[in-house]
Order: sequence, then structure tokens, then C-alpha cells
Amino acid sequence: MSFGDRCGESILPPQPRCRQGGARLYTRHTLAQPRRIRDQSCRGRSSRRKWNRELNYRLIKELWAFQGNRIAVRYAYEYHDDSGQWFRAYGNENWEFADDGLMRARHASINEHPITEAERKFRWPLGRRPDDYPGLGDFGF
Repeated sequence: MSFGDRCGESILPPQPRCRQGGARLYTRHTLAQPRRIRDQSCRGRSSRRKWNRELNYRLIKELWAFQGNRIAVRYAYEYHDDSGQWFRAYGNENWEFADDGLMRARHASINEHPITEAERKFRWPLGRRPDDYPGLGDFGF
């Protein structure tokens, strides 16, 4: 199996993530991989607090580049918190994969800001983004 075969699906949002599950999201990471999500540091596969905060999450992620066992993506996502405040985040991530296809390193830079409900751009039904939905460039992101 090629690196592209192993990792190509990784640029799509996992379905449990889109349903606010999160429980299966981190099965793509090695057990030893340290991660940081905002003010949380964790190791391994558990991190549910993010999904308790980021509700009705919509993500567009696009491949930027890849070589060998490394891949770079750029993305934007929208969500609201439990008070109903909407946010949009933009980011870039660099991933490195182990021979078994699990992510062993992740470096991310993410910026987010509050938006109004009227400023939302990602309005497809909760779940995977439809194939014919505009990409990041179509929104000028």
C-alpha cells in the first residue's frame, strides 16, 4: 500500500468528528504521539474536551503538499460553542506517518475568531462535506 493510499483518506474529516463523536477520531494517531489542542496537552488517543466545546463543526481541509511519509494540509472550520457563539478557524498542519499509516507527529498553526451566524460560509447538513461543495479557494480562504 502506498503512502497516498494510507494517508489520502486522512485529509477528509472523520465522520464521528462531524457528528461530535471524537471517540474514534484519534485512532489514526500512534499511542505515543504527544498532541496539543489549544491549552490541553495529551498523549495517545484520548481528547474529548475539544468536541464538547466545538459544536456543529464543519471543516474544509485541502492537501497542500506531500513527500515520503509527510503531508501538509490547510483548512478552515466553523463551529459554535454551548452559548451559541460561532467561530471560524484557519490553519495549516504538517503530519508525519509511521510505517503502519498512523500519525506519529502533528504540528499545527491555528487562528480563530468569532463570527456571527450570518457570516457563516459552511452550511451543508451536519456530516461529511458534499463533494460538490465549494473549496477553500472558492471562499477566498
